[in-house]
Amino acid sequence: MASLFTGKVLMANREQDEVETERELGLALDNKVLLLYFASGQCQRCQSFSLLLKDFFLRLTDEFYVERASQLVLVYVSQDETEEQQREFLRRMPRRWLALPFGDSFKRELELRFAVREVPAVVVLTPSGEVLVPNAVQEIRSLGPAAFGAWREAAELLDRNFRLAEDWEERGRRSLTEPLRRLRYKLRKEPRKKKASKGEGEEEE
Repeated sequence: MASLFTGKVLMANREQDEVETERELGLALDNKVLLLYFASGQCQRCQSFSLLLKDFFLRLTDEFYVERASQLVLVYVSQDETEEQQREFLRRMPRRWLALPFGDSFKRELELRFAVREVPAVVVLTPSGEVLVPNAVQEIRSLGPAAFGAWREAAELLDRNFRLAEDWEERGRRSLTEPLRRLRYKLRKEPRKKKASKGEGEEEE
């Protein structure tokens, strides 16, 4: 999903830090269901929904509620009239939220690309950029955090590269050269399991 923001800058930690390098974007966005939240802190409809979305997000990602944060990331696409209004709004929202910088012209491109005509709007995307839900506002209102389970299942079906958190973490612990070694030596999981069961020691490198 980082490819959507290639060459762009996102603000993290309530605009205190920039997330702009390819590696940083990858860490922040890859292998996660992405919510693009189009809203304004001054819009009355947005104000009530933002509180709901805040609770929705925290219940899926905050360690107070869950042992493992869900594979979920949110980018706020501001419709605020001033930078101070955007900053004030984000101060009241979760620290894990990312945001497009105020006044970034990419905002208009996102609005056109995802046909956003009113706010609040929550576009749900797979890690590869496929649209799961064009506007999930009503779904979040009616289902709450349970909506994420359906999105994750759909992401698994639509995105062949999408992995569950446990698989993604296991992948991260492997050597960067493992894919090359697996190709060269044609390693398979089954033979390695058999060796382990026979007590022949650790797996071959």
